[in-house]
Amino acid sequence: MPPELPENDPPLQRTILLAGVDLASFLGHRDQLLADLEAQHPEVSFHARDQVLTLRGPAGSVRAAEEVVNEILELARRSGAVSRRDVQEVTRMVHDGQGPTAAQMLSEPIVTVRGHAVRAQTRGQRAYVDAIDTHTIVFGVGPAGTGKTYLAMAKAVQALQRREVAKIILTRPAVEAGERLGYLPGTLEDKIDPYLRPLFDAIGSMMDADVVPKLLASGTIEVAPLAYMRGRTLNESFVVLDEAQNTTPEQMKMFLTRLGYGSRMVVTGDITQVDLPIATSGLRVVNRILRDVEDIHFAELGSDDIVRHNLVSRIVDAYSAFDQSAERQKGDAS
Repeated sequence: MPPELPENDPPLQRTILLAGVDLASFLGHRDQLLADLEAQHPEVSFHARDQVLTLRGPAGSVRAAEEVVNEILELARRSGAVSRRDVQEVTRMVHDGQGPTAAQMLSEPIVTVRGHAVRAQTRGQRAYVDAIDTHTIVFGVGPAGTGKTYLAMAKAVQALQRREVAKIILTRPAVEAGERLGYLPGTLEDKIDPYLRPLFDAIGSMMDADVVPKLLASGTIEVAPLAYMRGRTLNESFVVLDEAQNTTPEQMKMFLTRLGYGSRMVVTGDITQVDLPIATSGLRVVNRILRDVEDIHFAELGSDDIVRHNLVSRIVDAYSAFDQSAERQKGDAS
């Protein structure tokens, strides 16, 4: 049944030629793309036959949907594929008046691994990636699933491949999240390894499997606990500090002052998931100290930038609302 049309908005039908893409891949399993488009534009009906997509509905809604489809089509031509997330993000960008730049912003690959292009998938992620290109130190702060660490790793690999740096250094604090580190079996290295394993996994997903062990053995890629950074000067390196919300203010200062010539740093963390037992998070404090320092950028990512399961975004929003409510109640009580 066609959508009901408002009296003040006459009906309109437009057709778009789906040229330059593989139609089956573009539409997805059981025409998933059309279902996603209809979810974003409930007043418009979408029908694909052969290489032609037909849009019907109120004129204003059809024109907006047409712009979205054209941007998604251009994104598919540039990147080879589109995701359900792309439909949501392009629709949001068109609604905010950024339609003509959507495909360009979201299609540019950072690195390509085994035929798969790693790219920013939201405006927030694109701004984060661009900030890494233009600043020596970038803080990527936001909830789980926003691509903070993944995109930082991709930029590190890109810099190494372009020979902009001589090595990649990946580090994170070994802070217990409820469990006791000392009770784990094995040597100190065995105890620390679970804390660094996510970094190994991330770098392994960015490069060919047979290359990573060689680069680790040669020291071109180094993965180490934050405590191992003390006393060093990191020259010609791309340094990524992950889980920075679990640093103390002293550890954060120690890390940032390791910066040497020709190096760049990316610091990532989620200020809502601090595992420190008592001390104040260094990531929370550094925002107030360095916010206005030149060549340092703070990229704030939010629930709109989450690229995991849609439920993750709703979970983050629910926790945020709960925390804000608790803060208000605490203020009222005092």
